[in-house]
Amino acid sequence: MSFNLSLTCLQYTSTEQESVTLKAIKPLIIEAVNHGSNFIALPECATSLQSNPEQTKKITTTEAENISLQTFIEIAKNNKIYVLIGSLPIKLEHKIANRSFLIGPGGDILYRYDKIHLFDVKLPNGEIFKESETYSPGYQAIIATIEQKNKIKIGMTICYDLRFPHLYQDLAQNGAEIITVPSAFSNTTGPIHWHTLLQARAIETGCFIVAPAQTGHHQCGRNSFGHSLIISPWGEILADAGKDVCFINTIIDLGEVKKARLAIPSLKSHKRYLTNF
Repeated sequence: MSFNLSLTCLQYTSTEQESVTLKAIKPLIIEAVNHGSNFIALPECATSLQSNPEQTKKITTTEAENISLQTFIEIAKNNKIYVLIGSLPIKLEHKIANRSFLIGPGGDILYRYDKIHLFDVKLPNGEIFKESETYSPGYQAIIATIEQKNKIKIGMTICYDLRFPHLYQDLAQNGAEIITVPSAFSNTTGPIHWHTLLQARAIETGCFIVAPAQTGHHQCGRNSFGHSLIISPWGEILADAGKDVCFINTIIDLGEVKKARLAIPSLKSHKRYLTNF
């Protein structure tokens, strides 16, 4: 039996000040709820982007102390919606995690996912990103289950994970029907890679891909590509936010996952093979 879910991706430009970003996010959430959304997804670095690792470490708190987390818990509870926080920097005992949260309609933290693949790269234009100077990598893939009656399964990933297809294959082969990819994607690689990689992950897995993204020029000096996307299991772009501060919303029919996987059963056709290397 198919089940419809009203999905929203928020797109905006995180500042260095958590409180300022939260003030900009709240009207988007209210509008999305009024639009009928029952699942709202926020991008990576959901409420702040800093100019250097030292500043990120300085503003990082534990979950209990995190103002953004507590704010989104209240929003989810008051509006009886699911909220996917793309990521927040969270202080653990001996490290900092780049952590995504799925908050339920009752205000409970249902699932946590710590970003596994950290963005350590040097781009052709000279830009250098070294996420490992700030964060420790996660080690566990996560599939969230929501709507217990219908058992909707959602794979949780973050940004640079997108370039590691085996993770997405594993999520899909273990039941994921939707995969979230909250991102702060570079404006350098975005025009070439963003749409292509996300559509490839959708086609390869037969999943809906939900990718809320940061956009525009940030206070810290970074530039994000925007173009939050919702993509069907067939690889069709259902909604594209472009470069604006806005939200996109799509009502998805999870029956489309089964149709796509029956048409091209690549998840079941995987074969082991010998090598000569």
